[in-house]
Amino acid sequence: MTSLRKLGSSELAVFPLALGGNVFGWTADEAQSFAVLDAYVAGGGNFVDSADSYSAWAPGNEGGESERVLGRWLASRGNRSEVVVATKVGAHPSYKGLAGTNIKAAADESLRRLGTDHIDLYYTHFDDETVPVEEIITALDQLVKDGKVRAIAASNISAERLRASLAFSEQEGLARYVALQPHYNLVSRDTYEGELQDTAAAAGLSAVPYFALASGFLTGKYRPGATVDSARATGAAKHLETERGQKVLVALDSVATAHGAEVATVALAWLAAQPTVVAPLASARTVEQLPALLASAELKLSDTELSQLTAASA
Repeated sequence: MTSLRKLGSSELAVFPLALGGNVFGWTADEAQSFAVLDAYVAGGGNFVDSADSYSAWAPGNEGGESERVLGRWLASRGNRSEVVVATKVGAHPSYKGLAGTNIKAAADESLRRLGTDHIDLYYTHFDDETVPVEEIITALDQLVKDGKVRAIAASNISAERLRASLAFSEQEGLARYVALQPHYNLVSRDTYEGELQDTAAAAGLSAVPYFALASGFLTGKYRPGATVDSARATGAAKHLETERGQKVLVALDSVATAHGAEVATVALAWLAAQPTVVAPLASARTVEQLPALLASAELKLSDTELSQLTAASA
């Protein structure tokens, strides 16, 4: 059985693959979403990621669809205490930004949609530099004090603002970020590696990278001449046009063949082996897509294989 990993300095222990809820109520209807969630938990998973804004971008949606689906699933399965629920604040069309009053109001709405009295991990979705970090941290700390949030985290934040947030938490004895959700994968390393990763490492933060499979590119289904039926096909296919993307596919194919594994499994295993990374984040629209993701929790790549993939993606 796969052992759980501790999330930063928090008491949260998570499966080393987080399940993305961005597809719930968007490209996966409620029945499909429930089936994927059931299969993820049956495979040992316990870490589900959502956001109040999912999926406001889809025609006819207003935001909150993912949280509602997740909330109905938790209620119907009676398993709330066994699942680490992560969601985010700041990007819902009606609750934009990170003003203190907005954070509190948005959290209450998320709790209502999720049908729960607490959020396990609450992220600021996108940093809002118009708001001082002091105001953001104070509002998040109050949610922790009120028992509405167990631990706090940040996504899409600069190293400078992250350091300022951590320093204020330390100085005032307030809740402190325990995790970071950066954009990070084999073909997109520049945003996270370097100052941001170093800051996270120095502070003992756990990384839960999003776009871990580069919108599906790192599943290996995007090849020259292939047509893929996916809402994210355009974003994924652009990597085919780069030398880095092509080299990464060659290296992934080689390592996957050696292990008798799926390309996606190898890509996630590489990411999970990087410094600070505790659980890559990936979503599945169908149950059939899930085994390759879950298998990454068990796949251990050799130092040679890790180096081969790292060099290909340089």
